[in-house]
Amino acid sequence: MSFIKSSANKTPIVDTVFSIVKLAKQDIEKNGKENVVDATIGSLYDESGKIVAYDSVFNHYDAIPHAAKAKYAESFKGNATYRKEVYNWVTQNKDIKLAHDIIATPGGTGAVALSITTFLDKGQTVLLPEIAWGSYKLMASENGIKVDYYKNFNGDHFNLESVSEKIASLQEKQDKVVMILNDPCHNPTGYSLTHGEWDKLVKILNEASKKTPVILINDIAYIDYSNALDNSRDYMECFNNISDNVMITVAFSCSKTLTSYGMRCGALILFAQNETDVNDTMTVMEKYARATWSNINNSAMDNFVYVVTDNRDNFLKEKETYIDIMKERSDIFLKEAKNCGLDIYPYKEGFFVTLKIEDQKLAEKVHSAFMDHHIYTVLVNKGIRVAVCSVSVPKVKGLAKKMKDIINSLSE
Repeated sequence: MSFIKSSANKTPIVDTVFSIVKLAKQDIEKNGKENVVDATIGSLYDESGKIVAYDSVFNHYDAIPHAAKAKYAESFKGNATYRKEVYNWVTQNKDIKLAHDIIATPGGTGAVALSITTFLDKGQTVLLPEIAWGSYKLMASENGIKVDYYKNFNGDHFNLESVSEKIASLQEKQDKVVMILNDPCHNPTGYSLTHGEWDKLVKILNEASKKTPVILINDIAYIDYSNALDNSRDYMECFNNISDNVMITVAFSCSKTLTSYGMRCGALILFAQNETDVNDTMTVMEKYARATWSNINNSAMDNFVYVVTDNRDNFLKEKETYIDIMKERSDIFLKEAKNCGLDIYPYKEGFFVTLKIEDQKLAEKVHSAFMDHHIYTVLVNKGIRVAVCSVSVPKVKGLAKKMKDIINSLSE
């Protein structure tokens, strides 16, 4: 006998990030902060090792009246002003001519999960990158959805050939294709597609849509940490070229953009050629929201609106400081990795760099050996993620060489 539904997965959850974070904290307590490199969690940390919480965000949040923090949002879709400003912020005046709608979600995680559960039935398959944030797979499996994988890279470029092949293969088995792409500033590799790659991807989706509906979930959690912010949304104009049988959902995260990870505030934007398709999808999503989380943090939504309108210049200036710091950290790591022959996946920008170790058993050995040397990272498929977002410049210096020496020692 069991109190739990028969279909439940009772295997205990092992989060590859937070379990290693705990070990890193224990090592710091034992051996001192200066002797430990904690390159685990994907939050922004300053040069003193403290989590960043923007003054331009939280000073105003602290001043929001208690009543505004206590009350419900105005609808299950989110406050109207929030939804409007999310759309403006995400698209940044790009000329997107598609029908669209927005729903507030509990973080970017909620936006991605809402997409998966809306479009796929139990037993169907979602297409994921083979190197990806592990929670995508968990979101699918917890909803009875299977996963398949496309290859991220062909050399130093996005693997469009693998995407095309996997879509075609999936269409032989089911009447719909749902694909996730985390771009730009991919977690965990730091890759961003070129405008040309996006053009080709849309053509692939359009061609596939002649056979079945195709949905692309574009997870943009890290977009606001692009090294070229003014051009970070240019690719979205490619959306205008999607066919009537393609839909794109864009998952936005206040967690990363505003350094407000614990507030759990995000949004999902739907794009399609036909307004009816958007309206029908939103109806299903709104009912799911009501039945799952009800509504989103009212004061977090109000604060976002204030930050990106009345306090926009101060916010952008403060955020730019940390984009520059991350670029300094990643530039050092990339240069030193190249000099010592440490193999990494193609990186352009963002929170993470990933070591290229395609043999998973070797990656596990390397990951363990790093911890023996007080270096804490995150094991991912076909590699090891290094969070440059949380490692100070002094600790980044020499880190690539240390890693290479540890890897070399395992083969001796």
